[in-house]
Amino acid sequence: MNTSNLRSVSLQPLKPLPERYPFSVPAVRVLKKIDFVSPVTFLLGENGTGKSTLLEGIAAAAELPCVGRAEVSRDSTLSAARELGGELRLMWGRRSRRGFFMRAEDVAGFTLRMRAEQDDLRDAEEDFGRRFTGYARELAQGAVRGQRAAIERRYGENPDGRSHGEIFLGILRSRLHPGGLFLMDEPETPLSFSRQLALLGMIRETVAAGGQFIIATHSPVLAALPEASLLYFRDGSIERAAWDDIDNFSDMRRFLNGPEAFLRHL
Repeated sequence: MNTSNLRSVSLQPLKPLPERYPFSVPAVRVLKKIDFVSPVTFLLGENGTGKSTLLEGIAAAAELPCVGRAEVSRDSTLSAARELGGELRLMWGRRSRRGFFMRAEDVAGFTLRMRAEQDDLRDAEEDFGRRFTGYARELAQGAVRGQRAAIERRYGENPDGRSHGEIFLGILRSRLHPGGLFLMDEPETPLSFSRQLALLGMIRETVAAGGQFIIATHSPVLAALPEASLLYFRDGSIERAAWDDIDNFSDMRRFLNGPEAFLRHL
């Protein structure tokens, strides 16, 4: 039973949808209603089936903050997501403004965004030092110093000075709050096996504090979380599945058990 934030998403438009992206994506064409029955839901399937498209549409409809180079409402790469989000209907159990939407490829853009904010605040502090004197200068500079210190506490003095995986997990640690809704697109991309296990630990801790996750992934490690619900995007359908039902996972297991059987055909 899902006692977290988002109960369901549905697509029941009042007029026919256009025959173009994002509405031409297989999963969108067949979407009626998805119930989120677990605090953790994984969206699985091959590229092009619509996992990421649907996740982006939910992020736009939920108006979640974006851990990326820009917010969903301003990111030019998410214009189709905003269009889809306008047609989605979200049913909430407990509406929370906490949470975020994150695409793995946007992590570098986010660290550059934080670095730019730090630089802007330093420039503002210097400007206030030139323009004001006395208590006014102390007050103005103190305000921007406090904002810069808050960014450094969360992301470090040099946000882009670590490996991609370290940056990714560091951002998550600073932004996974109790009771939030967290949408992630392929978070395994920058993570090694051990760091994927670390992410699972963070997910479990956040769920225990009332959080909810919807994650599009290709990772058999993440999708193995026992209490998670798996939605399999395949052949223009969205079906509930078990870990062993996922073709890619079965193929990967056979490969690891005998890679020579696959490699001799290359």
